[in-house]
Amino acid sequence: TMRLQAPQFQELFTPGLRSVADLFEKKNHELRIAGGAVRDLLSGVTPQDIDFATTATPAEMKEMFTAAGVRLINNKGEKHGTITARLQEQNFEITTLRVDVVTDGRHAEVEFTTDWQKDAERRDLTVNSMFLGLDGTLYDFFNGYEDLKSKKIRFVGKASERIQEDYLRILRYFRFYGRIAEKPGDHEPATLQAIKENARGLAGISGERIWVELKKILLGNHVSHLVQLMYELDIARYIGLPLNGDLEEFARVTKNIQNLSPKPMTVLTSLFKGKEDVTNLDLRLKISKEEKNLGLFLVKQRQELVKGVGPEPLRPYQDFLMDSREANTNSRILELLKYQGEEELLKEMQEWAVPTFPVSGHDLRKMGVTSGKDIGAALQQLREEWKKSGYHMDKEELLSCLKKL
Repeated sequence: TMRLQAPQFQELFTPGLRSVADLFEKKNHELRIAGGAVRDLLSGVTPQDIDFATTATPAEMKEMFTAAGVRLINNKGEKHGTITARLQEQNFEITTLRVDVVTDGRHAEVEFTTDWQKDAERRDLTVNSMFLGLDGTLYDFFNGYEDLKSKKIRFVGKASERIQEDYLRILRYFRFYGRIAEKPGDHEPATLQAIKENARGLAGISGERIWVELKKILLGNHVSHLVQLMYELDIARYIGLPLNGDLEEFARVTKNIQNLSPKPMTVLTSLFKGKEDVTNLDLRLKISKEEKNLGLFLVKQRQELVKGVGPEPLRPYQDFLMDSREANTNSRILELLKYQGEEELLKEMQEWAVPTFPVSGHDLRKMGVTSGKDIGAALQQLREEWKKSGYHMDKEELLSCLKKL
């Protein structure tokens, strides 16, 4: 057996965790770290959130925590066997070991168990099916640690069975592949076959759940390879992607954009040929209004709004922003520059402070322009002059300009 001694593991032992561990030990209930946190710790990464698994039933946990005066946070996890306790400013989410009794491809009915291997059997991928004792002992029933070291992504047991329990696992396979695998194309043929045969099941999964996974895939590695695979395995159409997505443009953009921290929607838009592709995605996945508008903006402007020829390549973007009346234009232009792979211009645009137009109607009244209509027209003319100067003219220069006009 292997025992983990990593500093990331030692750091987890806050006063809160020590108190929790003591309570379980006193009552002879086993408590281990489960799933993703174990994977992260074995990879030398500090886990963002930690799930615990235990042999204690929810009722036993409730009784134990209540007797010890520990506050329980009620977040409806109890029917799935999860109790959340709050100690020392920290939440601990602890789930009873369980087996799936009935699954319908979306939800499972569960029964509690004290058998660690049975619980590991119902998890999706080998790298997510390990447990870690609080003494650092690794419990690994499906060679998850070997797979993690050799950067292999595999389903626990038979791929088709795991997928049929919850079809979203198809996308989880892709997500973890993009996170862990070293190179594209390193899949087991049987796994791809199982995915292809079950792709249709994704039609029954809610758009919201699909979008959460898809966004993570879009920001991971090997994204061009993985999306191409979605087309080859006939997944694309069930998750809102266009039937004839532009895979060439997608490959080009994903290469340019790698280190520019794009939004998921920016990456995805390169697959789209027109605005109806954005609308169809929204119908299937219920993306946010902001995401939808970003997609529509990129589809419309990616060919139109391009860098200027000559000494001021950034000018077209600056002018567009200055003419725009919308609040989000600045962030959309930054995403457009990422899409276009314009790294230098992106830096410049991020550092550019949007100037404020220096003249107001009040200034014009002081100069004797009284009618509202004339003020409006004059301001518009001055804005044009100001724009021509690259937004450099100050109030004095503009007002003397007005005298000439």
